[in-house]
Amino acid sequence: MIMPQESLIVEAVPVLGDNYVWMFASNNKEYVAVDPGEATAVSQWLDRLGASLSHILLTHHHNDHTGGVADLKRRYGAKIIGSKADAQRLPPLDHAVKEGDILNVGECQVQIIETPGHTMGHVIYKVGDALFVGDTLFSMGCGRLFEGSPEVMWQSLQKIQTLPDATKIYPAHEYTLTNHGFALMLEPDNQDLLALQKELLIKNDNDTPTLPTTLAAEKKLNPFLRTEDDQFAKKIGLQAKTPQERFAILREKRNHF
Repeated sequence: MIMPQESLIVEAVPVLGDNYVWMFASNNKEYVAVDPGEATAVSQWLDRLGASLSHILLTHHHNDHTGGVADLKRRYGAKIIGSKADAQRLPPLDHAVKEGDILNVGECQVQIIETPGHTMGHVIYKVGDALFVGDTLFSMGCGRLFEGSPEVMWQSLQKIQTLPDATKIYPAHEYTLTNHGFALMLEPDNQDLLALQKELLIKNDNDTPTLPTTLAAEKKLNPFLRTEDDQFAKKIGLQAKTPQERFAILREKRNHF
């Protein structure tokens, strides 16, 4: 019987400098890899466990998220899952998915949410309390708008904000310290941000992941999830703008930070 995993155990495999390949078990001896930008580190991780790879989840087509797919497919025969709308730019898919689909992946249920913005075919995956967000959302940040408009990305982030606050957020990049610096530039007197600074610096010095984060923490600290907060908007001088306009201005500021 397929059961949703309410508290999924997820492991990080660092690749390519600042990417994470997120790994979780689909059954006792097989794992799922999310956005494997490189194959060797994933294979070595699986070898240490004496495990195999049953599925690969792809959030979007960029090579730092797909570069290891062909080798992993060859070695393990893993099933590749990705966006139906973006199938022509992804490695060959075994399952092409769209908004609202729910797949059985081993013993897990995987829900698909479309989040265009970073790319127009970007999707994210919810597995129990875990949300694999690719380059849509980061700790205290969000993805660059390579293809979508600010309005499109803002709507995608609104979707994420409707999920439970306890949702664990698994972004594909370790950008937390830089994003924290941007958030602190906007609000230099924010006591929550100031309290977090030392912890982040220690983790950075020790090459320790700062992720996952939670949706509750992001709603509190992430400027891109606070554009509807009029008090926040007043502090940063954007009280006369709409939430979408605030988002667009902040995203442009972040591009040049």
